[in-house]
Amino acid sequence: MTAREPVAVYISGGSNIEPEKNLRLACRELEKRYGEVQVSPVYRTPAVGFDGEPFLNCVFALSTRESALAVVDSLEELHRLAGRVRGTDAFSPRTLDLDLLLYGDAIMPEPPVKVPREDITRYSFVLKPLADIAPGLRHPVAGQTMAELWQAFPGRSAPLEPVDVDLATG
Repeated sequence: MTAREPVAVYISGGSNIEPEKNLRLACRELEKRYGEVQVSPVYRTPAVGFDGEPFLNCVFALSTRESALAVVDSLEELHRLAGRVRGTDAFSPRTLDLDLLLYGDAIMPEPPVKVPREDITRYSFVLKPLADIAPGLRHPVAGQTMAELWQAFPGRSAPLEPVDVDLATG
């Protein structure tokens, strides 16, 4: 099923294995599939939940008529393109980690598509780039804007190092 009107979609991107290369791959492939893609500033953050190289993290914004499930399926294809091998450990190094954060103002609490993604209010490396790219966007459950959520975020002191990386391909 496809959306009748274009839907604003926000996707988190992260990588700690050849991160610039893999995030550029994600941006390029998202542009091929969806047209114009906005990219947030990029942040370097320590690995969470395991010892490993730091991650580069960002948020991609795009518009689509595809269903939320079709978008999630596309993200899985991009994981395969980047050579991601899924293991049993959720906290491990990865070539590419793409997650659907928001699909318009939809609230879908059950798999296979869970939006809004809880990571938005849980991790600074998701919320900060989302607040950068869409400060006035309202969280469909919390009702606050991304800028308001970031302002009130308890972990704002978590290390987020801005990185001068241009992921845009155009």
